[in-house]
Amino acid sequence: MPRQPRLDAPGILHHVIGRGIEKRNIFNDNRDRTDFINRLASLAIDGSMDIYAWALLPHHFHLLCKTKTRPLANSMRILLTGYVVNFNRRYKRHGHLFQNRYKSIVCQEDRYLRELVRYIHLNLIRAKLVNNIRELNRSLWSGHSVLMGYVRRDWQNTEYVLAFFGDGEVGRRNYFRFVEEGIYQGNKPELVGGGLIRSLGGWSEVLALRRHGGKEASDQRILGDSEFVEGVLSNVDNSENDKLRLKSGKIDLGSLATNVCRVHGVTVNELRSGSRRHEIAEARRVLSWLAVKEFGYSGAEVALYLGVTNSCVTRTVSRGNRPKIERYI
Repeated sequence: MPRQPRLDAPGILHHVIGRGIEKRNIFNDNRDRTDFINRLASLAIDGSMDIYAWALLPHHFHLLCKTKTRPLANSMRILLTGYVVNFNRRYKRHGHLFQNRYKSIVCQEDRYLRELVRYIHLNLIRAKLVNNIRELNRSLWSGHSVLMGYVRRDWQNTEYVLAFFGDGEVGRRNYFRFVEEGIYQGNKPELVGGGLIRSLGGWSEVLALRRHGGKEASDQRILGDSEFVEGVLSNVDNSENDKLRLKSGKIDLGSLATNVCRVHGVTVNELRSGSRRHEIAEARRVLSWLAVKEFGYSGAEVALYLGVTNSCVTRTVSRGNRPKIERYI
């Protein structure tokens, strides 16, 4: 069966996994790990992506990120190609280092971001690279130590992640407890399985659904519930409609967002950051209303662009008043 195309759009959350060919090490020493981290940092610093969690193991890596100014495929090509060239030069070797192409899973942020951050960082304990949570707190080879404040990496977006757990130091303490509790929960098959296993949260839920004759949208490339899966796939299926929309003279989402941000005095990055600051929230409301009501975009398309849930866009549009469209076009 031919492999399916990758799913990507600005603001999509991805869990990326890269493995060494034939289970060989991709990191032999700290010099290798530092080289990889520096390249990862460059992608965050230049605005290509937001990085929320990561972990380096001898023969594979995990990365939780949200695409921004550059498609994921382009960012990963820059990261992995540059790393392999240096790796081969250091060890006087030739050929491939990574197994096939990296794996990327589109993730439903509001439902799974917390779980994925924990799952990724606990890989170091599961692999016995550190012995306990205290050692994990200070390890240089995952983003957990940055979230805990023991290691400083300004390029990692810790504020966004910790906000899911509370404000300030309360959020950091809650995050620590959440990760610590995960040590005793074992593996999470719903985070690594495919299709319905991901969508429903495990095999028991899949079997229960089948016994009752229910149906649920699922896709091997997506971690999320049925509504989210349908929204992502709808966005892909509507790609040709997007081209027709542009040809007919209607504004594209990126241009509309730029116009809205200019009027409200915010940046596009702030618009898509999840911030609840009044002027940013208002700009997000206006963009959602205009995109859905005036230009015929679906709520799923707008949600993917903004990095929010479909229901968030639906509520925003249904409650909001019509803005003066002439200000934004």
